Amino acid sequence: MHYPEHNPLGKFFNKMATSFEKGLPFSCYRKPGEKEIRSIYQHNDALNRAVTFKERGFVFAPFDLEKGAVLVQPDDVQTISLDTLATPAKEKVHEGESGKLQHINLVEQGISEIRKGHLEKVVLSRRISVERSKGPIDIFYTLLSLYPQAFCYLFYHPKVGTWCGATPETLVQISNNTMKTMSLAATMPYQEHKEPEWGSKEIEEQQLVSDYIRVKLQPLMEKLKVGDAKSTRAGNLWHLKSKVKGTLLPETDIGEIITSLHPTPAVCGIPVSAANTFIKKHEGYDRGFYTGFLGELNLEKEKEISLFVNLRCMELHPNSAFIFVGGGITAASDPESEWTETQNKSLTMFNVL
Repeated sequence: MHYPEHNPLGKFFNKMATSFEKGLPFSCYRKPGEKEIRSIYQHNDALNRAVTFKERGFVFAPFDLEKGAVLVQPDDVQTISLDTLATPAKEKVHEGESGKLQHINLVEQGISEIRKGHLEKVVLSRRISVERSKGPIDIFYTLLSLYPQAFCYLFYHPKVGTWCGATPETLVQISNNTMKTMSLAATMPYQEHKEPEWGSKEIEEQQLVSDYIRVKLQPLMEKLKVGDAKSTRAGNLWHLKSKVKGTLLPETDIGEIITSLHPTPAVCGIPVSAANTFIKKHEGYDRGFYTGFLGELNLEKEKEISLFVNLRCMELHPNSAFIFVGGGITAASDPESEWTETQNKSLTMFNVL
């Protein structure tokens, strides 16, 4: 779709459309709560990698980091500021029951492993295939309109594919030797004029993530503070979130922080290695870039990063899309409730399509 050239937003989006047509990599995104949209363009179709995380550009990393983090080189960086976007009307979406039995069986297997003492928590997900008629740029525009407090992005590389999303979760931000991250877990549907009432399962799940982050980051920090858990809203969902802030030790390497945090228990489980093994054996599909991370890498200056966990996302194909949804499983989990949680989460992306 082409936009009017006399409109600054039209020019901005048409440049993305041209990159699609020429098969040239780019990433366009807006950070949570900000008005500025930024596009990073690469002038060739080379598949570059972020290996040490000292590289510069936009990084797009998979769940399994051993498969290699993609780097879009910043050959051209463009920004546009938008005060308001027209909000499209939300339609009532009802996702079918397809895949319910398989997901409930998967959750039951996870609970069984936890009760045997092999795991404390495991995050289990599923992939939903849906038809689509909207183009990638239109989908991105809708994401920007509907989810102003999320990290909204559109990523394209001819050798990787097209992805977009609106994620509520920060992996890590570093600027001026100060590190910020978050411990985010637990999910409850948003109900108007009603505060969420969290049960012991959700509180425990979020605490496990906070404890893990503290253990992983403490040796790399001069100072580290993990805040209290508070309810936070992301679209039509509530989560529990603790803010985490620290000061880097002089010798701390950014790559070490990233690999210490990824994958977090919020997308994998505890212990991470055992949960990762269980996921790869039982989940039944390759997550690809879902539950990986993405964002700015040393774009303005060295040792400055702004990375987000790739949740609430989809992989776009010519006339279809894959939507990814999951949830944290603990000993207190109820398989039917976990299925309902993934149904609720899927609405974030269904509303966009």
